Amino acid sequence: MECAAPLIAGLELGGTKCVALLARGPEDVRAQQRIATRDPEATLGAIEALLDGWQFDAIGVAAFGPIELDPARPDFGSVTATTKPGWTGTDLVRRLERRYGKPVAIQTDVNGAALAEGRWGAARGMTSHLYITIGTGVGVGIVTGGAPVQGVAHAEAGHMRVPRAPGDSFPGWCRFHGDCVEGLISGPALAERFGCAGEELPAAGPHWDVFVHDLAGLVHNLVVTFAPQRIAIGGGVLDARPHLFGPLRRRLAESIGGYGSLAAYAAELDSRLGPPGLGGMAGPLGAVAVGLDGLTAG
Repeated sequence: MECAAPLIAGLELGGTKCVALLARGPEDVRAQQRIATRDPEATLGAIEALLDGWQFDAIGVAAFGPIELDPARPDFGSVTATTKPGWTGTDLVRRLERRYGKPVAIQTDVNGAALAEGRWGAARGMTSHLYITIGTGVGVGIVTGGAPVQGVAHAEAGHMRVPRAPGDSFPGWCRFHGDCVEGLISGPALAERFGCAGEELPAAGPHWDVFVHDLAGLVHNLVVTFAPQRIAIGGGVLDARPHLFGPLRRRLAESIGGYGSLAAYAAELDSRLGPPGLGGMAGPLGAVAVGLDGLTAG
C-alpha cells in the first residue's frame, strides 16, 4: 500500500498578500487562507493564529526577499535588506520552529513556484526551467539540475539591467538600482511611470510596448545564460494581460536573432514560454513543494 505524502503547511509570503495552504499537493488541498501582508508582527501573528488550528508534518516557506538561505549563517531564514518597510531582519524559520517543533524549510517565493512547476506543473520532468513573477517586485526562480541556483546568495535576476527602449527616460523605481528590470516593470514602477497599477492600465497602448521591450531584455539574458527548457511568467501584471505573451515571444525571437543553437529555440517559444501550468496556484503550491523537499533533504 502506497504511503500518503506528508501534509505540509505551505506559507507563500508576498509583498501584498500571504497565502497559507494545508496540502499534500495540488490534488489534495485541505485548507487555503489569504492574509494581507502588513508589518511583520501583525502578518506573522495572523499566520500563526491560523496554523495553531492545523495539523501538519512540516512547514514550507516561500518568501519575498532577499532572504538568507545559508544554514551556516546566524541569520539563516531571515529577511535581509528588502524594499518592504519594516521587514529587514525578520526571523522566519527559527520563529516557526520554536512555536511548532516541526521541520521548517525556506526558499524564495519564485524558487518555490519554480519547484512546484517542476514537480506538478508545465515543467514537470524538466531539469532546467525558470519562473518569473511580475507584481510588487520582479523575481526570477532559476532551476538547473533540478535544484534552485544558489551561490553565496540566491539569484536576484529581477535586478538585472537591460538596454532601455529608445526615448525612455524613466529613472526607475527601485531604491537600490533605479532602472533595473524591477525598477522598470514591477507594479509600483508601472504605477509611478504611467499613473496607475499595471492591472489597471488600458489593454492596449505604447506603455505595453515599453513593458514588452524591457521584459524581453530580461528573458533574452536568461535564455542565453541558462537555455531553460521552459519559462513560466506569472504575477499580477501578466495574469491580467495574457495577450502580452504573443508580442513578448515575437520580441524575444527578434532579440535572439537566429543565433546558433538558439535559432531552433526561438522557433519553439509558443511551447517554451507562457503562463505557469499551475496558474495562480504556482506560488502557494511552491511553499508546499519547499516543505516536501525539506523533508526529503532532511
